[in-house]
Amino acid sequence: MSLTFTLDPAVTPELRDGLLDLWADVSNAGGAVGFVPPVDREAIRPELVKHFTAMADGRVRLLAGYDEDGRVAATAFLTFNTHRLMKHWLWLYTVMVHPRHQGKGYGRDLLAAAERAARGLDGIEAIRLTCRGGLGLERFYGSCGYKEVGRVPGAIRVAPGDDRDDVIMLLPLD
Repeated sequence: MSLTFTLDPAVTPELRDGLLDLWADVSNAGGAVGFVPPVDREAIRPELVKHFTAMADGRVRLLAGYDEDGRVAATAFLTFNTHRLMKHWLWLYTVMVHPRHQGKGYGRDLLAAAERAARGLDGIEAIRLTCRGGLGLERFYGSCGYKEVGRVPGAIRVAPGDDRDDVIMLLPLD
């Protein structure tokens, strides 16, 4: 079975709750999505509200992947640049696939759907993202066509004495 992807789904209580559950489950499974375990929905809620506000302002687009039961199983937020010299590329943030779906190729499917979505946006020539070093994420993104274009050593402090590199990846769309 594969996921069904929707760009700009309606923001409903079901979507909100699904995103909160996904984000908490991914974080608590060790996923590098802005939190460290243990984390609960209430700790994540303010960050999700920021995403929803940016969506309402037209600065962010949500790509949601749904499993065969209609549950939110994957997400990525496509975020436009506001700087006038950088409007030709966008950021990909909060790229997540639910732990129960790991190893099924859904991460690749999500990135391919994000690429298709970005290609459909006027004037967008590249996708840029960052990932936490030390987890092999840069190898995964590399296998999906992204190239490492920068690295800031020790920029992410996961815990005292556990600093990770902030790895910058780029996917040109030309």
